[in-house]
Amino acid sequence: MPSDLPSIPLDPWASGAPVAAEDVYLTPVGLLSGLHAPDGHPLAGTALSFTQMEVAVRRPDAVARKVMESRDLADWAAAAGVGEAVGRRLAVLSAPRPAFAGLGLSRPLVMGIVNVTPDSFSDGGDYAAADAAIAHGRALMAAGADILDIGGESTRPGAAPVSPAEETARVVPVIRALAAAGAVISVDTRHAPVMAAALDAGARIINDISALEGDPDSLALVAARGCPVVLMHMQGDPRTMQLEPRYADAALDVMDYLLARVEACVAAGIPRARIAVDPGIGFGKTVAHNLDILRHTALYHGTGCALLVGLSRKRFLAALSRGEAPKDRVAGSLAAGLACLDRGAHILRVHDVAETVQARALWQALNGFDI
Repeated sequence: MPSDLPSIPLDPWASGAPVAAEDVYLTPVGLLSGLHAPDGHPLAGTALSFTQMEVAVRRPDAVARKVMESRDLADWAAAAGVGEAVGRRLAVLSAPRPAFAGLGLSRPLVMGIVNVTPDSFSDGGDYAAADAAIAHGRALMAAGADILDIGGESTRPGAAPVSPAEETARVVPVIRALAAAGAVISVDTRHAPVMAAALDAGARIINDISALEGDPDSLALVAARGCPVVLMHMQGDPRTMQLEPRYADAALDVMDYLLARVEACVAAGIPRARIAVDPGIGFGKTVAHNLDILRHTALYHGTGCALLVGLSRKRFLAALSRGEAPKDRVAGSLAAGLACLDRGAHILRVHDVAETVQARALWQALNGFDI
């Protein structure tokens, strides 16, 4: 039987050409500070606003993209039969985000990384011992970190999994000590037993690279404990993710996955206000995939959730430069992080906290924050 929905024509921009609402994606572009675009749409509660959008329409064999002014978008959407859906999406993009783990999102937050692992790609195990990790966490707090992300399993490309018992033994003493020192703690884990132990030790946030799919008990646990959660996109798992990652369209495929995971969490009893999304730079992506996703950072505000980006010291930065070692990728990390702030990211997950806090201060001054 023929479908009731007309197929997308070769030119989706033709006057009156019908499209399916689920095939339309909006990425705010040409972002400006609120001081400079008083008539623009506010972006997700940040100091930024927008009057233009890159509109993408998926076709069976390609994606058509076009930049439109807001007024032109409204006319096109009405003619294409998706006016109501586009209006709802604009409202989601513009809505302020509630506080995340008690932290307001009107200014960007810095999440400092503490790897309690012997084989971290970024530091080679400098903080594998609990005492060293605790001291490092305190130093990151003093440097201005808003959140500390404590992890006990390396998820670098090719990394072997760690048992939940070993992971728990690594992170719980560190979490307990740093929570007692007043830190807002996130635990970086994909295992429900580790999540439970970390929350009991004082963690407030679950940061899961598997978006609560890696453990059959994690979704129910997070819903029952009422804690905020970060859902990250990853293609494959750490052992295999960089072997041959493939996407039809990297930016849009990641968006589809994150939207589906957010809806699964909401259905399980986790309110959208307690969810942040992370497009997962470097997790099952080539350099080209990472760049496409980063250019479309503002797309992910369409989930209606807080937006976290973690790209600090990632390998793709060195691939674009001179093959620098992880600790020598600070400049690239800062440049990429500021580009994400320019696209409305609420949280940057970083190794180099002092440098990022300084860069954020300049960014805030330039974008009209009261400092």
